[in-house]
Amino acid sequence: MAEATLRTAPLDRTRVLQWLQTYGVYAGVALLLVVNIAITPHFLSAENFRTQAVQVAPVIIVALGMALVIGTEGVDLSVGAVMALAASVTALYLGYGLLPALLVVALFAAAVGLANGALVAFVGVQPIVATLALMVGGRGLALVLLPQLEDLRNPALASLGSGDLLGVPYLILIATALALLVAFVVRRTTFGRQLLAIGDSRPAAQLAGLPVRRVLILVYVACALLAAVAGVLATARLQASDPTSLGNLMELSAITAVVVGGTPLTGGRVNIAGTVAGAVLIQLLTATLIKHDLPPSWTQIAQAIVIVAAVYAARGRGKG
Repeated sequence: MAEATLRTAPLDRTRVLQWLQTYGVYAGVALLLVVNIAITPHFLSAENFRTQAVQVAPVIIVALGMALVIGTEGVDLSVGAVMALAASVTALYLGYGLLPALLVVALFAAAVGLANGALVAFVGVQPIVATLALMVGGRGLALVLLPQLEDLRNPALASLGSGDLLGVPYLILIATALALLVAFVVRRTTFGRQLLAIGDSRPAAQLAGLPVRRVLILVYVACALLAAVAGVLATARLQASDPTSLGNLMELSAITAVVVGGTPLTGGRVNIAGTVAGAVLIQLLTATLIKHDLPPSWTQIAQAIVIVAAVYAARGRGKG
């Protein structure tokens, strides 16, 4: 009897960890919703849900790009700097019109992604080191281009940040469309399968004849472009360009959303639905603490606990 108990205990623990890996993030979101409904005044108001959704949209967009990079067993620490760079470039070129400004932003972001990808794919620099260099350099360039906060008064940009379609803000629609697009790319395209194969085993992918370098470069370019989109949307929502603070610690929020959402840091798998849920979890956690007058330091502590819990639950998940 005792031996049977000893045999089933590890099995039960394994099942619990597997359940947490698959459904833990959704359970966390549901738990926070229930807690807020019970203790947070006016939480169920439409205006509150709209605010939470608008605030989480840029995090979701950045996390989508981070998920692609982590799927290749990499990481991109430069996403916050790309957001700041996008804000600076938007302010500088907005006088020529919104579309030209967005095109220049895309060029700057693609250049950062190309540099990251080239360092990783051709030079062989570790992703954390390569993107750390662009994290520092990109933020510095953003401050050189625009040393201080600048108010932006542009009707087209204002509409992008605060407009809606049938009552649904553009920010939410854009984030949803990008999530569906990235999910389609990962699950239904050759590029997505190649990305996951590289994350599972880069040497094996090379032996199989896959275009490893090209895929890696495209992944980092895509991540930078998504970060730039988030930077433009955040700038549009604020109606101001602030490269000194925009995107600060965004890389940590994005990594947290991806890991909590079930994408292993070891690569080989990408969970887009989980990544979106992870971003929502972080937003709800932050909003809960703020609404109950807890200082920002408690938010950072809570996020650290969530990260540790996610990494613990991910033990043994592997690359399958």
